[in-house]
Amino acid sequence: MEVSIELTFTPLQDRFEEPIITFIKRLRDSKFTILENPLSTQVYGDYDEVMLYLMKEIKVAFGEIDHGLMQMKLVKSNRSNYESDF
Repeated sequence: MEVSIELTFTPLQDRFEEPIITFIKRLRDSKFTILENPLSTQVYGDYDEVMLYLMKEIKVAFGEIDHGLMQMKLVKSNRSNYESDF
């Protein structure tokens, strides 16, 4: 089953840029389709594979900060090729 996942990582601390950049770079190095915008990062791929990968990477990211928030939205389908028609 293919999924689309939107992630927003918010370290709740003064030094917040480096943990975000490091997390996004690790996502870019994955085998999944990654799209970015100024507010979030999207990950597209097989549900089981993406969730196993994210579970590990989120744990690493949380280990590098004192306090933080990870927001995740999931859609059941791969929407990486979406283009608006309006």
